[in-house]
Amino acid sequence: MAELNDAILNTTASAGAHSSGSQLAIDNPDELVFGIAPKPLRCGFDLTIGGGEVYPEVNFTLPVIAITADTRPQIVAHYDDIAKQIVRRATALRVPGIVLEFELLPAMTEVPEWGAEITALLHRHLETAHQKSGLRSALRVTPTDIRDQLKPPVLRRGEPWERLKRSFELCIAAGADLISIESVGGKEVHDQALVYGDVQGILFAVGILAPRDMAWLWGQIGELCRGTNAAPAGDSACGFANTAMQLAHQKMLPETLATVVRAASAARSLVAFEQGAVGPSKDCAYEGPILKVITGRPISMEGKSATCAHFSPMGNIAAAACDLWSNESVQNIRLLSGNAPEAFTELLAYDCRLMNTAARRGKAKELRDWLTESDEWGSPQAAVLSPRAAVRIASAIISEENAYRRTVAAAKEAVLMLQEGIAEGKWDASTKEQQWLQRIDSALSDLPPAEAEFVAEGVQAYGELFDRASYGL
Repeated sequence: MAELNDAILNTTASAGAHSSGSQLAIDNPDELVFGIAPKPLRCGFDLTIGGGEVYPEVNFTLPVIAITADTRPQIVAHYDDIAKQIVRRATALRVPGIVLEFELLPAMTEVPEWGAEITALLHRHLETAHQKSGLRSALRVTPTDIRDQLKPPVLRRGEPWERLKRSFELCIAAGADLISIESVGGKEVHDQALVYGDVQGILFAVGILAPRDMAWLWGQIGELCRGTNAAPAGDSACGFANTAMQLAHQKMLPETLATVVRAASAARSLVAFEQGAVGPSKDCAYEGPILKVITGRPISMEGKSATCAHFSPMGNIAAAACDLWSNESVQNIRLLSGNAPEAFTELLAYDCRLMNTAARRGKAKELRDWLTESDEWGSPQAAVLSPRAAVRIASAIISEENAYRRTVAAAKEAVLMLQEGIAEGKWDASTKEQQWLQRIDSALSDLPPAEAEFVAEGVQAYGELFDRASYGL
């Protein structure tokens, strides 16, 4: 598998970034469907993702407990119990394959040996299940991005980066099959800009700072995975677009703004693939369908079956193009049926069973269309995730040559789609949302066409919030 991963990384690196005029991997919305990716990924214990079936990706975490050296035995026991539960339920339901995602909590990244110990434990459980029952599986490991400890964050040097790097190294050595992270570069500007509805600040964070950090960080991750059994999987704009989604859910931001942030964030997350990521993208990366259209790589998604972690206005449409179907994260607490990770394993397994049955019966596109239609114009945030919208936004992204122009193009395409939705009577937008749409449209039109000019403006306006060296500025 190490040789295979080297071949994948070398092929991706030689392809380089998507330049203006590049072709989409999926240029027809009819071909964007769950379970099938033009470039499926073989990983873990005989698991191929994107090769025709959708698999559960079960994500889990601890109940409320202090993470200290004293509680370490209890914590390890929790994860041992979780792994046993998930394997037991997956085996009982005869799932065709499964992915476990271990998201390290901050303390487990701060002390890299702790995260590696649990990675090895989970790997052993999957290996044993494969040997005993033939369960096909893979383990995704996601260290926490702890590089934002200083204010402003120092991203490319210092102790936090060294600990994060060591966490990657030890988890890879301990048996991780897929490596991911929810990187934070640019968030120090984005958080403030989002609260103030500052479109220029949002675009500076997502279109200038974040892509620069992504390029550097995913170059590092790719090198750490090279020659190992671990594949660099993908990132997520969770700290950007999902933050906007949750603030909109709480009526603290307009949905229109959250929608534009979602579309714009796809250009940022694409950078991981340009640096060698091979998928599947992170489950909380709702921009996944756009990434799949551009790269052809498999994606993980979450929706209605992730209500244990958060609410969203796109519970069905999120499944339309998924290759892994996730619950986001659930604590190891007792429910009436059993512990929550085992219960959500069953929930995801039945969701995937329905999708896979539809595919076998030649009805995958019909089910996909129902999943899409049920959500598409209930919220503008869902409208930009339809197969048609994903291809439009992806086309806008690859028509441009740098991350800044791609981010602006994606945002403008989202605005145009929402304007069309209002004009065609598909979206009953409130007066406030329409005012915000006009405001965003005007702000996007006022952005300078040249990246260098926008960088100069951003450094002047937000320079006190970020460390220029962390972004090569």
